[in-house]
Amino acid sequence: MSTVTTHVLDTARGVPAAGVPVRMDRVGPDGTVAPVARAVTDDDGRVRDLGPDDLAAGVYRLTFDTASYSAATGQQAFFPEVAITFRLEAEGGAVPHHHVPLLLSPFHYSTYKGS
Repeated sequence: MSTVTTHVLDTARGVPAAGVPVRMDRVGPDGTVAPVARAVTDDDGRVRDLGPDDLAAGVYRLTFDTASYSAATGQQAFFPEVAITFRLEAEGGAVPHHHVPLLLSPFHYSTYKGS
């Protein structure tokens, strides 16, 4: 299983958000950004296999292309993309699995550290 997984739910329509492009980058201490992985949410709104199974501790960013999803579903969204930056820390020498869900609507989004 990937170190990081995600799930996007379209709270306005009450369905999983299928077809959302997702990019994961590593953010260096100096602010440089290095690409790690790209994927698209499946029919259940999930990305189960995003990037390497083992990631180093550090700061990462998930960027969701909400503009293309909104266009595909006939919604007009205020946020063309959602970027979630988070820190992964090693526990017992390894970085454990983290799930980063996104709850999305045309004029609002929220996220949390999932399980």
